[in-house]
Amino acid sequence: REQDKRTKVCLRLLLATIDLMKGLSLVLAFASVGFQSTCEAYKNVMGGPLESCSESGMALTGFTRSGECIDQNDDQGSHHICIDMGSTAGGNFCTVTGQPDWCSSKMGCHGESTTSECDVEHWCVCQWAFASYLEKAGGCDKIQKIVCEATNLEAYNSYKLHADTSASIQGALACLESRCYL
Repeated sequence: REQDKRTKVCLRLLLATIDLMKGLSLVLAFASVGFQSTCEAYKNVMGGPLESCSESGMALTGFTRSGECIDQNDDQGSHHICIDMGSTAGGNFCTVTGQPDWCSSKMGCHGESTTSECDVEHWCVCQWAFASYLEKAGGCDKIQKIVCEATNLEAYNSYKLHADTSASIQGALACLESRCYL
């Protein structure tokens, strides 16, 4: 009889543990779906998943320093456009847009320890500075490489929304459309 009581208590504990695990699994499943939805919310200008702009051997880019051209509410520059900084035939991006010359600097490397420094290569630039660069440097052909797979759809949407307000935004919109085959 004492053995039966112990068995029943163990069974109840086992069933409670299973119920708890089911509940935890359900919570984890919902959390996973939420996390997946958040990650998948970022799209590139072609409608696919937003890819990393910087890679191993390059300085880590992105307003959030995640390598992706994503932002947070306090990113006034909307750093959504991924360009190859070495492909600016119209002059140094920083100089042309009136910024301090971070373009020629070294910063922490993508995917490496914080002590390593790499050249700024592929970089998430401000979509407004990109428009300004194109206007001041002489057009879309002054940037040979726009990394479309890593350029955030938000820039394209914003350019479409504001194209009628500025010639430089119209130029940036046309540049993205031609370079990324939109």
